[in-house]
Amino acid sequence: MNNFLNKDVEKIYITGNNKLNGKVKISGAKNAALPLMALSIIMEEGLTLSNVPDLADTRLMASLLNDLGILVNWNNGKVDFYGYPKKDEASYDLVRQMRASILLLGPLLVSRKSAKVPLPGGCAIGTRPIDLHILVMEALGANVDYDSGFIVASVGKEGLRGGVIDFPKVSVGATESAIMTAVLSSGQTIILNAAKEPEIVDLGKCLIRAGAKIEGLGTNRITVNGVKKLNKVDHCVVSDRIEAGSFAVAASITMGNVEINNVNPNDLSYFLKILRLTGSKIKIDRNTINVSSSKRPVPYNITTDIHPGFPTDLQAQYMALMSIADGVTIIKETIFENRFMHVPELIRMGAKVLISKQEAYVTGVKKLKGAKVMASDLRASMSLILAALASSGTSEIDGLFHLDRGYENLVNKLSNLGANIKRSK
Repeated sequence: MNNFLNKDVEKIYITGNNKLNGKVKISGAKNAALPLMALSIIMEEGLTLSNVPDLADTRLMASLLNDLGILVNWNNGKVDFYGYPKKDEASYDLVRQMRASILLLGPLLVSRKSAKVPLPGGCAIGTRPIDLHILVMEALGANVDYDSGFIVASVGKEGLRGGVIDFPKVSVGATESAIMTAVLSSGQTIILNAAKEPEIVDLGKCLIRAGAKIEGLGTNRITVNGVKKLNKVDHCVVSDRIEAGSFAVAASITMGNVEINNVNPNDLSYFLKILRLTGSKIKIDRNTINVSSSKRPVPYNITTDIHPGFPTDLQAQYMALMSIADGVTIIKETIFENRFMHVPELIRMGAKVLISKQEAYVTGVKKLKGAKVMASDLRASMSLILAALASSGTSEIDGLFHLDRGYENLVNKLSNLGANIKRSK
């Protein structure tokens, strides 16, 4: 197990101007692994996950599950889950560190008929209301209330029952909650305005292999017919499309040539289309993306959107790339209202960015300059690393506890591609 304690006192030092070249293997997706891990609460016969990334967030989820009574055995990316939750209350000290902990609510309600989950923490990138998760529970027959910072839910004698869940806005987490709560509820559940992300499809595939009856994965209408039990299943976590996209930007921003392995290119279709329009050369094989560049990128305006649109989780990385583009780029953020927190730090490195409401106007410069910067959230931390790779001089990046939440073994991966990078106190 990696030791993630006190990593905030460590820093990453990068001396830029090195072209990245070589091959990199993408890890399993954090955003797929976390709901799959939460799923273990309702998998009474056990669950085995492989390709689980070793991150602060996945380790924290394992601790949360263990605290509830689930036995967790972690061995080189393969994680076994056994047992049944012995209590219905999630630990406040653990939950406050991670937004994804809200995913425990539905499974606990299914398993224990009651659940008490503290309001979650996570990245400060804007409001991520939990009201849609509450909508799910109430639509399926649960009683939900708030008590001193806790969400308290219970089920009557009749148990959870199928219903129609019509989301007023698309939400990945709420869609995952709906699926996990509905699979063992009686009758049929119809989920309208469902999210389409590959991570949701991955969750559904795992459940189907365990005996669940789910139709419509990858569309905005998902139908779940409840079953009485789920069988033990072994499942490989889908690869991390956001990590893959980050390395694609790394190749482009350093004018290098990187082969990105263990990735499904279809999960990044729109992003790769945009990257091509900025001048990057992209070759796609079955599980491989090769990205190369030899000149400053061409500016291209983007608007973040729900899948299959431009991912909000790649917006900060894309801004780093556009900060050295030959012209002006407009980046519009439509998912999270506070997702430009990396901008002041990019400006410290010489970037020219103006913010107007939810739009960023990025005027590219020929060269960024190394500086001392602080990461404000997970994806912001990666954008600063990318900017540092393309900068003259040395950059010092602080706030690494954010980075540790979402990128596995990043320093070694970048070093193997030729980056001048080290991590130390």
